[in-house]
Amino acid sequence: MSHEDAAKLDLARRFIEAIPHSHALGMHLDMIGGGRAVISMPWDERLVGDPRTGVIHGGAVSALMDTCCGAAVMSHPDAPAGTATIDLRIDYMRTATPRQRITARAEVYHITRSVAFLRATAHDEEEGLPVATATGAFTVERLEGAAK
Repeated sequence: MSHEDAAKLDLARRFIEAIPHSHALGMHLDMIGGGRAVISMPWDERLVGDPRTGVIHGGAVSALMDTCCGAAVMSHPDAPAGTATIDLRIDYMRTATPRQRITARAEVYHITRSVAFLRATAHDEEEGLPVATATGAFTVERLEGAAK
């Protein structure tokens, strides 16, 4: 890995860890690099949408998936100094199992001069069907002076 790539990954890691909602939701950056990212979030009673079931609120899962997609974009070799969500479609497949960690995995599958396209999944600790899947488009913001 080049010094430039290592510096970019470090910047992405620090950026993700500094986002206030990431900290509030207890997100942990598990892996980042090459246009891929994995971020996990522990179950927390504060994030429960329905106290009767103990199921984590879909908004927390959405925030996790959005953050994971942004991290994947920032780690792409042809990518940006920063990014923002243009569009993120999330399909909820099932409720997350109460008291289980949620892990999001995102991957850039295509990138243009100005837009990165991603796919993502969120799983709890159960094998099989994901809790949610997502597809998204994110901005590609280049460093000033970088080749276009």
